[in-house]
Amino acid sequence: MKNIYRNSFYNLNKAKRILEKNQILALPTETVYGLAGNAYSHKSVKRIYSLKKRPQKNPLIIHYYNLELLKKDAEYDKNFLRLYKKFSPGPLTYILKKKKKSKVSKFANAKLKTIAVRFPKNKIIRSLLKKLAFPLAIPSANISTGVSPTDPLDVVDEFKNKIKFILNGGKSLIGLESTVINLSSKPAILRPGSISRTQIEKVLGKKVSNVTKSKFVISPGMHKRHYSPGIPIKLNSIKPDYKAAFIVFGKKYKMKKNMFNLSKKSNLKEAAKNLYKVLRKIKKLKYKKINVVKIPNKNIGIAINDRLKKASN
Repeated sequence: MKNIYRNSFYNLNKAKRILEKNQILALPTETVYGLAGNAYSHKSVKRIYSLKKRPQKNPLIIHYYNLELLKKDAEYDKNFLRLYKKFSPGPLTYILKKKKKSKVSKFANAKLKTIAVRFPKNKIIRSLLKKLAFPLAIPSANISTGVSPTDPLDVVDEFKNKIKFILNGGKSLIGLESTVINLSSKPAILRPGSISRTQIEKVLGKKVSNVTKSKFVISPGMHKRHYSPGIPIKLNSIKPDYKAAFIVFGKKYKMKKNMFNLSKKSNLKEAAKNLYKVLRKIKKLKYKKINVVKIPNKNIGIAINDRLKKASN
């Protein structure tokens, strides 16, 4: 593919020049592939929304190299510092109060008083962030409400040649978007991910609530419909419907033509990594509906169930 570029010193510098011109490119993170633009540029941010056909009320996550760079844009407290020390860089997004003097485009945080920030762990994006004089606004590299991409070819599927530069980082390590925690008020999980509520509570030494419904969308992943392949999905299915694709989990299933196993080893991390790839495959095979068995609702299984529930709306 002409628009997929391997990770190299030359191509990282090319990516830097593209971003400095306030243009958009796609790159890997440890969660999923994202569309990246200069978070300080109205032009870049508006271009991201336009490409994704994303509602402007849905804020973007701003990605930083380190804490020093965040200080200019957001306020934080002891809760943040404890979590940052334990989980960052990594798949945890923080909702913080935005500083009045912040250079982050008001469109990137949907004109809210809060800002969603993350410190990605993927080496490729970290190398790029280190070269830049600004943070990156990076939502997942897909059309809004659709299935997130977990490799460069998924990005091509979504945007064809509209994205001229896709940095190749292979398959996403986690395959699901980051956990989001609101720290602008009482700590609360707004989106589950690979870092669990239990892990967060252990670090903070206090209970953290789950917010599933809110008047205001202050974080990605809060809309009712999301992560959808555009096919009706029935959850917690027991028997296969031979006209539907049947997503299963574990070794007890004898595989048939319409069956797709997220993990034969009953490994939830493997299931998370395979979920979006399986949904894309089913769509390409032109199935009209999807049935999914019950997925264990623990650890990253909570995030898998969150994505499936929103995909089924």
